[in-house]
Amino acid sequence: MASLDHCLNIYDLRAAAKRRLPRGVFEFVDRGSEDGIAVANNRAAFERIKLRHRALVDVSGRTMNTMLFGKPASMPMAIAPTGAAGLCWHEGELELAKAAAQAKIPFTLATGAMTSMEKIAKEAGPGVGGRLWFQLYVWNKRELSYQLIERANRAGFEALIVTVDTIVPPNREYNQHNGFLLPFKPNVTFTLDIMRHPVWFTNVLMKYFTTIGMPRNENYPDEYRRASRNDHAEIMRQDSLCWDDIKIFRDKWPGILMVKGINRPDDAVKAIEYGCDGLVVSNHGGRNMDSVVASIDALPEIAEAVGERGTVILDSGVRRGSDIAKALALGAKAVLTGRATLYGTAVGGQAGAFKAINLIRNELDKTMAYTGCRAIDEISPDIFFGYRQGNRLADMMMDAAG
Repeated sequence: MASLDHCLNIYDLRAAAKRRLPRGVFEFVDRGSEDGIAVANNRAAFERIKLRHRALVDVSGRTMNTMLFGKPASMPMAIAPTGAAGLCWHEGELELAKAAAQAKIPFTLATGAMTSMEKIAKEAGPGVGGRLWFQLYVWNKRELSYQLIERANRAGFEALIVTVDTIVPPNREYNQHNGFLLPFKPNVTFTLDIMRHPVWFTNVLMKYFTTIGMPRNENYPDEYRRASRNDHAEIMRQDSLCWDDIKIFRDKWPGILMVKGINRPDDAVKAIEYGCDGLVVSNHGGRNMDSVVASIDALPEIAEAVGERGTVILDSGVRRGSDIAKALALGAKAVLTGRATLYGTAVGGQAGAFKAINLIRNELDKTMAYTGCRAIDEISPDIFFGYRQGNRLADMMMDAAG
C-alpha cells in the first residue's frame, strides 16, 4: 500500500492512522485518561535513559531470537491486548494475529475483541505457526469469567493474562466529547464524525453491517454480546477482584498464567507465590490512573524482586526498538506493544501491523549493533550511560535516567 511505503517509523504510522480513522476511534486508541500525564510520562521515562555505543565489536552475526515460556520467538516482543483493533480495521484482531504469526511473535487477544477467539485460533493459531495468548477482564459474575477461560482453553490458547489494573472505569472524558461509546453505539456526534471518514465507513463499518450488523464483542457470553446493551461497566466491574480469584484461575487454567498491571514489587512477588508463571509490568498504557508511575521506572525493582522465579514482561510506552533494549537491560524478558501495532493495523490491516513490527525490529537490531550486543542475552545494564558495576538495579536506573 502506497501510504505504508511512506511510513518510516511508528510516528509516521500514527499520523497516517489519525488521517484515516474517525476522531472518536483514533483518540480512544491514542489518548490516555484525564490530562494525559501518564501517556507523556511513559515516553519521557524511556527518553531519559541514555545508552553508550561500544566500539570495535564484531556484531555481524547478531540475532534477536529468544525464548518466551520455553518456546522460540523471533524477537522479545508480543502483541498487547487491544479491544479497539476491530474498529481500526474490519476484524482488526485477526489482521493483527496474522501479522504476529507472520513475524513469529505471540499475539494477545482482548476480552473485548470484535473477532471470536475460535476464528482467531483457526486462521492465526498454532496450525499456521501462531502463538496465542488470551487477556481476561474479570466479570462481576465470576462464572462468566470461568466460561471464558474454558472457552480459551478449548480454542488452543497457550497463555491466560488476567488484567488487574482496571478496578473501576477510568476517566476518559474525551470519549464522551467525541460521542464514542462502548459497547459501540452510533449517536449524532459520532455519526457526523463517521461521515467525515467515508473510506473508514465503507471498509470497516459497512463490512460489519453487511455481515454481523453492529460491531459487537464476540467473546462475551451470548446474553451480553448484543451491541445495544448499555450495562458494560457494571458487568465488567472489577473492584471485588482479589488474590483468591488468582488462585481460582490458577486451578482452572492449565497453561501459562500471567497477571497484567503490576507496578509494585510486593505485588509481583505475591503473583509468583499464587502460581503465576509471569507478570506484566504495566500502567495500562497510561489509560487508567493518570498519575501512575511510568512502567519502565517501576520495572527494575520488580525484576530484582522476582529474579528467576517468573517471567517479567514490560508494557506501556514502547515505540522504538531502543525501548526494547532498555527494558531488557532493566530486567524484562520481553515487551508488549499495543498502540504501535494498532496504528499499523489502522493504516493497512495485516500488512500495516507487520510493517509496524518490522520497523521496531529493525530499530532493535541497530541498537544491538551500536551497543555491541550480538544476542538478546547480551543486553545488560552495561549499555547504560552512568552504569557502574555492582550498583543495585534501582540505583542504576536512577543513574541512567540522570
